[in-house]
Amino acid sequence: MGRELLKGREVILHDMTLRDGMHAKREQISLEQMIKVATALDGAGVPLIQVTHGAGLGGNSLQHGFAMHTNEEYLQAVAPLMKQALISVLLIPGMGTMVDLQSAFECGARSVHVATHCTEADTSPQHIDYARKLGMDTSGFLMMAHLVPVDVLVEQAKMMESYGAETIYITDSAGYMLPDDVKEQVRALRDSLKPETEVGFHGHHNLGMGIANSIVAIKEGASRIDASLAGLGAGAGNTPLEVLVAVCERMSIQSGCELFALMDAAEELVVPMMDHQVRVDRSSLTIGFVGVYSSFLLHAKRVSEEHGVPARDILVELGRLKMIGGQEDMIEDTALTMLKRNNNSERSHGKSSSRVDKTNARSRAPSSLV
Repeated sequence: MGRELLKGREVILHDMTLRDGMHAKREQISLEQMIKVATALDGAGVPLIQVTHGAGLGGNSLQHGFAMHTNEEYLQAVAPLMKQALISVLLIPGMGTMVDLQSAFECGARSVHVATHCTEADTSPQHIDYARKLGMDTSGFLMMAHLVPVDVLVEQAKMMESYGAETIYITDSAGYMLPDDVKEQVRALRDSLKPETEVGFHGHHNLGMGIANSIVAIKEGASRIDASLAGLGAGAGNTPLEVLVAVCERMSIQSGCELFALMDAAEELVVPMMDHQVRVDRSSLTIGFVGVYSSFLLHAKRVSEEHGVPARDILVELGRLKMIGGQEDMIEDTALTMLKRNNNSERSHGKSSSRVDKTNARSRAPSSLV
């Protein structure tokens, strides 16, 4: 891994527990839980903490689920309590608006991930420009980065940079990428972007690669890494923050975070919040293996329970169809199509078997009965 090359390297860690973790909690995180986790992260020296609905600003909806509180209520509860951390938000153009961004800023947010699919950077110029005008720390966030060749990713990154993004994120939304994939993408962005433009990496743990991929990203020049306490997040979770900090310390990478304080917060605050154990299980592993958006996990499980189609089969089909974030409403349609197809196949097979049985019966019957 070239530990000597990493010795003394500085990295900015950006916590996702209270935003990506919303996916794993079906958006049900209370104000009290938000405050406890955020103040613990702030006290442990984490410099950036993201706080919104799982789908970001404008995310409260029938399609994405309704949180217990509005984004404004979460931000107003948390931001004034921070002693050193900046509060960030996620904004997906078409879901969140510049009005939402203005409101978030007024509630205390000072950083934003402007997130688009990896081929749709051209939907973000107004939002990135407006965030910069507000004086916010502004990142371009290219989701599902594994779906495009590296030259296309570089082209999209340059577009976001030209709009004013100060950091460009490679986002492994499916937890699909392997270390060599991360190496290629981060190196390409680092070589192609302006020296002052930072590169970030956001990983999911569906193939168990969150830590390894993050370290490779740092080695190749990424200076910002997203992670979450106890890995709380979509799919098998995000890169687990406390584990990443421990590995960074072992490798003499400087994060500025207090390891034991993060370990305590993960164990005492976040794990008890989990409605289910966030881990690499059959369904989340499928997500990583076929490259499906991590937040599809609970949607697929719900649809599976309602219609009797195995969640793994649904996820494999979503991967085949190359469904992306924002198409959550298509998950049930996909399952129903699969169910109809299976039923038609069974009926067809049954009729075919019946005809074969009758033919065989006639061939076996005495000639007087034929």
